[in-house]
Amino acid sequence: MGTRRVLIVATGAAALMMFALVALPEVQAAPASGASQVTPAVRAAAVWLASPETVEPSSPVAFVGQSQEDGFVGDEECRSCHPEQGDSYDLTKHARELDARTPAGTTGCESCHGPALEHAEEGDAALINDFPLMSAEDVTEVCTECHNRGEQTFWQGSQHNGRDLTCTTCHSVHAEASDKAQLVKSTQTELCGECHQDKAAKMLRANHMPVREGKLECGSCHNPHGSANVKMVRMGTSMTANDACTECHAEKRGPFLWEHAPVQENCASCHDPHGSSNDRMLTAKQPMLCQRCHAHTRHPATIYDDNNVATSSRAYGRSCVNCHQTIHGSNHPAGKFFQR
Repeated sequence: MGTRRVLIVATGAAALMMFALVALPEVQAAPASGASQVTPAVRAAAVWLASPETVEPSSPVAFVGQSQEDGFVGDEECRSCHPEQGDSYDLTKHARELDARTPAGTTGCESCHGPALEHAEEGDAALINDFPLMSAEDVTEVCTECHNRGEQTFWQGSQHNGRDLTCTTCHSVHAEASDKAQLVKSTQTELCGECHQDKAAKMLRANHMPVREGKLECGSCHNPHGSANVKMVRMGTSMTANDACTECHAEKRGPFLWEHAPVQENCASCHDPHGSSNDRMLTAKQPMLCQRCHAHTRHPATIYDDNNVATSSRAYGRSCVNCHQTIHGSNHPAGKFFQR
């Protein structure tokens, strides 16, 4: 990894020097009237690169345009006291020097921790941004200076933000334990389960989402940074979670000629999306589930009487679905009762 980085930096430096050698004569020969297409930025870059006084890249403070007068000391000074944090930082996306959006592409450690000159002189952690000592609001303010789009668009006002959680509650720059996303735990499920223990317990039931098998993870359905949907559900903007469910269960999406109202309202009316002890992750056994709504019409509750329960087809097998097979909806002209 180190050799690759050196090669990349060396190649980039060579390209910049070639640009200076080619562009500088054109810049110097360009008329001052402004007729030339050479922009002020190109002119300044060519002159700076060709100058014998160009700052060496080995000086991180000067290379990013900061100086000790601004209170910055540079990465080398930080690493002299914090070598372990420097080594762990090198393994993250924050350390991509050729990406101007990263800390390494700007002011390094001090992009997040702030100017560290006074801290380096005094050794007082209160003189920099020391995240374990900062409030959740202050930590969020630092991180969202960069992470404020895409996945993090809806962080402000999200449920986690409202519970006084912050970025470092789940993520760590210097002590990540996961293979991706720099989480403080080895897996998303383990991390989310620390707070959402009831949902983690449901994953252990007989019928469950394939999370513990590794086919899905909490973030497959939820965006922990917030969303425009309920329960931080990732898909859709409706007041239900159906868009997330039909992303995989497309055959249940419809539209149908004959629609089953609970299906259109919310899949969670009948199913528990995290896990259940009932077949097909139903919230209750059949026919009790169906008779939460269908209690007084068609098939009455007399199947629970001693004389009927032993022989009723609605008390065993797939119960109501023995006959009403297309329970999610039907496109058959005679499918009013979801029997075909």
